[in-house]
Amino acid sequence: MFKDKHKSDMPSFASGETIIAQGVRVEGEFHSQGDVVIDGEVAGSVETQSALTVGESAKIHADVKAKSAVVAGEVVGNIFTEEMLELLATSHVKGDIVTGRISVAAGAQVNGKVSMGEEGKGGKVKKVDEEEIIT
Repeated sequence: MFKDKHKSDMPSFASGETIIAQGVRVEGEFHSQGDVVIDGEVAGSVETQSALTVGESAKIHADVKAKSAVVAGEVVGNIFTEEMLELLATSHVKGDIVTGRISVAAGAQVNGKVSMGEEGKGGKVKKVDEEEIIT
């Protein structure tokens, strides 16, 4: 007599894009299955199963996990990407990086250990304090 409308009438979306705009600050654990674009500030952790784009105005104080990432802003924390990490000329990274492949533009700043390829896929990164890497 009654039909479960939630299952049949609800559209199913694969994975959308999430944008954290300039002027927006997010604190805590941030998880997404879709693409993520950050132009604002994030403190805590960021994880997506898709692509991450860190804009030039972004300030991230968090560990970051993504399938792939393009960074143009500031990241204070460890970065783990399964596939590709691209650091643009305006990027500032203070933390360890574990990635399958990496592209670093002239002018990009990296202060931390970089592990890549097969060694990087199984690698682990240590927690990063906002001011220095703890070894």
